[in-house]
Amino acid sequence: MAMIPSFFDNRRGTIFDPFTWEPFKDFPFPPSSLVSHENSAFVNTRIDWKETSEAHVFQADLPGLKKEEVKVEVEDDRVLQISGERSVEKEDKSDTWHRVERSSGKFLRRFRLPENAKVDEVKATMENGVLTVTVPKEEVKKPDVKGIEISG
Repeated sequence: MAMIPSFFDNRRGTIFDPFTWEPFKDFPFPPSSLVSHENSAFVNTRIDWKETSEAHVFQADLPGLKKEEVKVEVEDDRVLQISGERSVEKEDKSDTWHRVERSSGKFLRRFRLPENAKVDEVKATMENGVLTVTVPKEEVKKPDVKGIEISG
């Protein structure tokens, strides 16, 4: 006998409403009020990584940050680290805040670079809130091919 899906939740004795269903409500996630505001900046730091024929290029949207507030480093074992801090805006007691959506705090992203990365030649630029990190690639040597004459 085929099972017919039911919108009746036998466990709670209620009708299942797919529009108000919260699939993660029974998971042990901390309430949003307990999540550190610093984490929001870390999570929202988006970085693109593309590989061209000459280099690996990383681009990060960092609106409102100055280049002095951003750090680009290459650690041992070819790990590119991009970090920084977005300061919290000073609060004036006479101001009335209606909405606070911009994130603040520290961010840190790390990327393991491939073997062909020239880690001693990394360059970084910042323009209009976009950080661009360029990691040149070593040229791939094409093997010398020597034809062998077949005797016989």
